[in-house]
Amino acid sequence: MAPPIDDHECGWKGWASELAQRLSETEAKLAALERRLLGPKSEKLPKVPPMDREVAKKRPPDPAATLATRRKNAELRATRVVTEDVPYKVPQADRVCPKCASTEFHAVGPGKESFTLDYVPGYFRRRRHVRETLACICGAHVVTAPGPDHSIEGARYGDGFRAYVVVSKCADSMPLYRLAKQFGRLGIPIARSTLTDLFHQVATALAPLSDRLVELVAAAEIVQADETSLKMQKPNKRGFVWTFLADNLIAYRFSGNRSGETPAQVLGTSTGTLVVDMYTGYNAVTGTGKRDRAACLAHARRRLFEALTYAPEARVGLELIRDVYLVEHDAKAAGVAGTDEHTRMRKARSAPIMGRLKALLEEQRPLHQPKGPMGSAISYALNNWTELTLFLTNARIPPDNNRSESALRVVAVGRRNFLFVGHEDAGANIAGLYSLVATCEANGVNPLAYLTNVLGRLGSATVLDDLVPHRWKPPG
Repeated sequence: MAPPIDDHECGWKGWASELAQRLSETEAKLAALERRLLGPKSEKLPKVPPMDREVAKKRPPDPAATLATRRKNAELRATRVVTEDVPYKVPQADRVCPKCASTEFHAVGPGKESFTLDYVPGYFRRRRHVRETLACICGAHVVTAPGPDHSIEGARYGDGFRAYVVVSKCADSMPLYRLAKQFGRLGIPIARSTLTDLFHQVATALAPLSDRLVELVAAAEIVQADETSLKMQKPNKRGFVWTFLADNLIAYRFSGNRSGETPAQVLGTSTGTLVVDMYTGYNAVTGTGKRDRAACLAHARRRLFEALTYAPEARVGLELIRDVYLVEHDAKAAGVAGTDEHTRMRKARSAPIMGRLKALLEEQRPLHQPKGPMGSAISYALNNWTELTLFLTNARIPPDNNRSESALRVVAVGRRNFLFVGHEDAGANIAGLYSLVATCEANGVNPLAYLTNVLGRLGSATVLDDLVPHRWKPPG
């Protein structure tokens, strides 16, 4: 809050007011920078649990659902893990009865069981392909059996190996030089350049599938989008990875800049709703005759959180936003998320809460410097109020864009591990493979099994839609 100033008019008054505002802005920027570099990254209130724990505390989880999850995990371990029996015999010294001194014993049931999980390092299997060669008895004709069907011409490495390279980098964010070290420990030295070539060969072969994912996302009614930077080596500048989500489909695109060209290329003239932050790069695909824009309530909450140090009133706004998420939790717990009943819950409960939040912001607006932390948070929310409240009209529209931010975490982790991509084409390749791996994970599909199978089928497949991750059927 700005310090009180006397009502008289003079040059010093304007100068002092300007300095107060600039000081407030500078303090806020320094605090944000210090928090980013040194402080915790979570946006939880002091002495208050984070948002998910706040909601969970007021709406405890269903014990039956927790038990069902544990049973499902136990079944997966039982079916996916090879069980090896290790027998333990009773020592001969213990085979004497202390009552009758007899040494005759018989088995009681199958024995007492306990389990431990162990890890057996992976191994390579070299397949020797022996092609039968036959000659006619006349000596005029020789025929040789066809060789193995390589999904990549001249490949010396199997589909399973290439799939493992892709999953290691795109799901586990492992740099290829670390993967080369891992293979060396297993006794199979493979150059990093070879792994790089295999990675990009797979991306090229599967490009039709990743492009098809982008088309399916663009055709959806509700799309979420976000972007983050990823450095390019040639030219030495920042590129950007964009993510576009629709239900259980996740598509990525790479571009050499952050302009609105990429959203325009992906979404084109499609209509529906686009859930994004207020970055102007998305203006090309939102507006009259295009997609309706829904803003992110989490962004508004983040600004209020950053203003909390300077304006205790921000806590009231944060608590109101928490109450909005309680409605979302209740809808999910009741099994009505995304339905008309969920929409009615939002209109009956969330709309009044958002109304109180707006009244609070309007009341506080004149009391804070426009460009100070609280003033900036208030302006952001009120200036984008229509977009922030669009979720109240349709339960399929999420109140925030957190799913898109979560989808970009794998890019952020990769950025820390392998630092950059070589050039724009390399960025396009990794974005395409990110799309396939992330969509597999979103649909509960093992990306390693998927890629291994699809690499062997893509050349002969006639229906591309049968091979996209959410429609793919495992063999057998």
